[in-house]
Amino acid sequence: MNRRMILRTLGNILVFEGIILVLPLLVSLIYKENKAIYFLITIVIALAIGGALSKLKTKDKRIYAKEGFIIVALSWIVVSLIGALPFYISREIPSFIDAFFETVSGFTTTGSSILNDIESLSKGMLFWRCFTHWIGGMGVLVFVLAFLPQSEGQNMFLMKAEVPGPVVGKLVSKVKMTARILYAIYAALTLLEIVFLLIGDMPLYDSIVHAFSTAGTGGYSIKNSSIAYYDSYYIDIVITIFMLLFGVNFNLYYLLLLKDIKQILKSEELKCYILIVFTFTAIITINTLGVYGSVVESFRYSFFQVATIITTTGFITTDFNLWPALSQILLLLLMVIGACAGSTGGGMKISRVMILIKSAKSSIKKMISPRSVTTIKMEGKVVDKQVLDFSYSYFVVYALILLGSMLLLSFENLDMVTIITAPLTCLGNVGPGFGEVVGPVGNFSSLSNFSKIILSFDMLAGRLELFPMIMLCYSFKEYLVASKAKIFKR
Repeated sequence: MNRRMILRTLGNILVFEGIILVLPLLVSLIYKENKAIYFLITIVIALAIGGALSKLKTKDKRIYAKEGFIIVALSWIVVSLIGALPFYISREIPSFIDAFFETVSGFTTTGSSILNDIESLSKGMLFWRCFTHWIGGMGVLVFVLAFLPQSEGQNMFLMKAEVPGPVVGKLVSKVKMTARILYAIYAALTLLEIVFLLIGDMPLYDSIVHAFSTAGTGGYSIKNSSIAYYDSYYIDIVITIFMLLFGVNFNLYYLLLLKDIKQILKSEELKCYILIVFTFTAIITINTLGVYGSVVESFRYSFFQVATIITTTGFITTDFNLWPALSQILLLLLMVIGACAGSTGGGMKISRVMILIKSAKSSIKKMISPRSVTTIKMEGKVVDKQVLDFSYSYFVVYALILLGSMLLLSFENLDMVTIITAPLTCLGNVGPGFGEVVGPVGNFSSLSNFSKIILSFDMLAGRLELFPMIMLCYSFKEYLVASKAKIFKR
């Protein structure tokens, strides 16, 4: 394993984090807060460690698949550790485990929180909290790849390990250019949402931070009651539409720039995404009529909650714990399914679920007609066996991590709903779970530090498509075995 190259890349990541921390520092200075010094301290730490690591000399600059997975996993852990420092050293979040949980939730765009009083945080800290969503939405490394001085083939291993979805390809011939195109589209949509929110009389600061959270499909708000605070039909609709837009595969936006409308309309995943949203919204609207008393109010809250859960954003405008069982079960299904591959949303991804369903259908056909030759197609193309195998593996690993997390959380004195939905919402990067503890009007503050560490792992695993974190654990095990062998030889 090329350890020096891994450390060197981590150094570049830390330098990048030190640079982006300048933004919340400036926000603190603009609002004349005394918290600016804590951002400055963190910037110095990030640049000092990152600068030292990035200057490591190595003869072999090659990065293969294994190194790519490990770099991605370590990068997200390291940026979360450093990113937690402003919260912790300022004592706005007194516990480092809590600060780490909050930062992991930010970068992974989960939106689960340990804060009981969000509005008590300073402007700079709230800005940093939401900005982590924006950076993590498209991917820390996707941003840095535009500037890393490595070969295209090496960059592709990093991009494949970080970008969500069963299939990752280049939009153009160069990975650097792909990264720049993705972030240009991402930034343009974010800016557009800020403009629309300003039109709805949302203050500039509020518009910026909520656009960051929407773009990253994270769900952090600067208000204790989330989007419900504004109580505006217009703001609800704007945020709902943009949540759904950010849940679409960004490759389709590139095709839109090329004016290739026919190719966009052929997208099976997009059609399924739209169908799920409107079908589930219609059912929940009818099912919650007794709660809200009118079709307009029921549709307003149903459409928003369906959008926020399927895109795994996690904004809240109502307490869906009060909804009928059918509506809650439908939201639970959306938590698992998630948004489109190649979007900023979490979950298993619609394309992966479609592949698994088509594979099951194909297996049933073979059982009925053993001699028949069946092929599985997605987006008009035959699904490669490697993609199929990866989808099967993903589903199994997803189930094992979920069950393992539930088992570990069961050691704590929690109710069954919390034990099931807390790891489910963290693994799917959704944010709120169900029940009084981690539901839409609750948070994760009452959980033990042990549970928070387990759920932090779930958030990282879910955002990184499971395997980078599994590869990191496996490599750590290999290292321990090798170290033990060396000790016995001595």
